[in-house]
Amino acid sequence: MFVRFIGVLLAGLVIWSIVAHASNSAGKARIYQVKRYDTLWSIATSHYGGDPRDAIYRLEQRNGLTSAVVWPGQRIVLP
Repeated sequence: MFVRFIGVLLAGLVIWSIVAHASNSAGKARIYQVKRYDTLWSIATSHYGGDPRDAIYRLEQRNGLTSAVVWPGQRIVLP
């Protein structure tokens, strides 16, 4: 009886692993086009709550920025 239960359980896990697929819950990446007079600080405060310094760090990391300077027309990905 126990062996049969384990067999059914393993078969269920195999089927579930075949049918399971990646989740799209993260959604599409949001692209932001930098406007005149925008700074990373202003972008961070308008799109994220909490400490803007953390959001600035995430923006720099996500976009491979080596400085906090952004230019009008530049497209950055919002994490």
